[in-house]
Amino acid sequence: MKRGVVTQDNFTEGAAATRMPAGEKSVGGGGIGLAKLVAAGILLSRIAGLLRESIFAHYFGNSDSADAFKAAFRIPNMLQNLFGQGVLSASFIPVYSRLLAQAKQREANRLAVEVGALLSLAMVILALLGVLAAPYLMTLVAPGFHGAKRALGVSLVQILFPGAALLTLSAWCLGILNSHNRFFASYAAPVAWNAAIIAAMLLYGGYRSQTNLAAVVAWGAVIGAGFQFAVQLPQTLKLLGRFDRGFAQTRGALKSVAANFFPVLGGRGVVQISAYVDNIFASFLPAGAVAAFNYAQIVYFLPVSLFGISIAAAELPAMSRAGGPSLEMAGIIRARLNSALRHIAFLVTPSAAAFVLIGDVIVGAIFQSGRFSYADALYVWGVLAGSSVGLLAVTMGRLYSSAYYALWDTRTPLKFALVRVALTGVLGYFCALVLPGLLGFDRRWGVAGLTASAGVSGWAEFALLRIGLNRRIGPTGIDRVFVFQLWLIAGAAGIAALAVKLWFAPTEPRLRALVVLPIYLGVYLGAARWLRVPELKRLMLTLSPRRASAPPA
Repeated sequence: MKRGVVTQDNFTEGAAATRMPAGEKSVGGGGIGLAKLVAAGILLSRIAGLLRESIFAHYFGNSDSADAFKAAFRIPNMLQNLFGQGVLSASFIPVYSRLLAQAKQREANRLAVEVGALLSLAMVILALLGVLAAPYLMTLVAPGFHGAKRALGVSLVQILFPGAALLTLSAWCLGILNSHNRFFASYAAPVAWNAAIIAAMLLYGGYRSQTNLAAVVAWGAVIGAGFQFAVQLPQTLKLLGRFDRGFAQTRGALKSVAANFFPVLGGRGVVQISAYVDNIFASFLPAGAVAAFNYAQIVYFLPVSLFGISIAAAELPAMSRAGGPSLEMAGIIRARLNSALRHIAFLVTPSAAAFVLIGDVIVGAIFQSGRFSYADALYVWGVLAGSSVGLLAVTMGRLYSSAYYALWDTRTPLKFALVRVALTGVLGYFCALVLPGLLGFDRRWGVAGLTASAGVSGWAEFALLRIGLNRRIGPTGIDRVFVFQLWLIAGAAGIAALAVKLWFAPTEPRLRALVVLPIYLGVYLGAARWLRVPELKRLMLTLSPRRASAPPA
């Protein structure tokens, strides 16, 4: 394929026919402004999620029950991740958004309803199969669990599977809402899910055993999943309005969704396999390793969600509308991609540096309470520091994948995901189960090797994504000098915060965070302003209540 040329296999009527759906605002140059809405919704849901996990850590700590719950939760969560937000966004939104841009509202509505019906049928079948196969799934995911720990995990999987099906259906609502630039409601909806789980722990945590409480929390997750779906459904149905039944009229569009769906499903599937391989390795490590791995992942995914997913989600519909066959459209995608990459780097680099330098402050502020001690916080900090290795690569890789999906190329990201999984498996086994013994470390620190090896694999995938896309639309990426500048000021901020932590900060974890974290953020933003980093000015304009979006890049 020639450099700078964008192609699409089918269902393309050219850039000239592409326009915004009636009643929608132009997004040209406003991707970061729309990302603000995504980030705001994600921030609310993540705050609720952090509160949920803080309460969970208070009642469960790094116990066997915590291990069982975290392992069990990952199994039905695979159903949501495979068929939910990521897959539907990549396969459904580009086709649905193109129909809207071509003013084919009724055809777009029929497509949405048909996709929803097929997804509902698939979820009912898969949830039933998941409940029946729970013992075998637990053996596959946590072969190191035995006795009561394994039995608890199996029962939790059986409870959680129907809830995962409901969360997947809520992703169908998200796809429709996002295509109409209604980002906030869809990404804030998980607050309802988190609220139900929090209520279950607060109501029953004081007098139930950990085993019984785990079951109650699982039922709370199922009820919360229903709430999350219900809060999005009215607005979704309102956007769909009236539609005519006519499968023949949407057959081409539905085929396009299916053609995109299965490669994306495969790509998400291999990534999920990578996560489950990590859990398998962690299950052979001493007690608490699985829980520590999951606690660290919760903190790690906060910047991934706020900065990577939010920007990628806002850019996908816009790039999908621009994804015509002309060189001009390729230039639009390239410009949006490069601008968004700089913003991701500006926001994620300080997150990665903070995980390494003051990760204990972050972990302690979120989790340290009750059964979760400062020693547990130090353990999770080590795991989190390993995660920082690939944080920037993973977040930027999300945006590159969105660019491929906008071009209706779902197979290329799948190939690169396979490479990532293969590397993760090999490196993860060595770093988790072999390397600690060679270095004379306690075996439980193998879980930090898991996260670090996953980061190395993430960089390999990112490099492949970038090289492949550059061949199609021209050079993309960010200036190395800019990246070095960001790491320099993040390092300076980290050293200042570390000094405050060592000499002045109080011992109470949340008070310590209130002292240390503002110092870190203040030094980073102050240095960025002193160096006149343009992304800081644009970020301030975007966050300003007087501005709906940032100026065009």
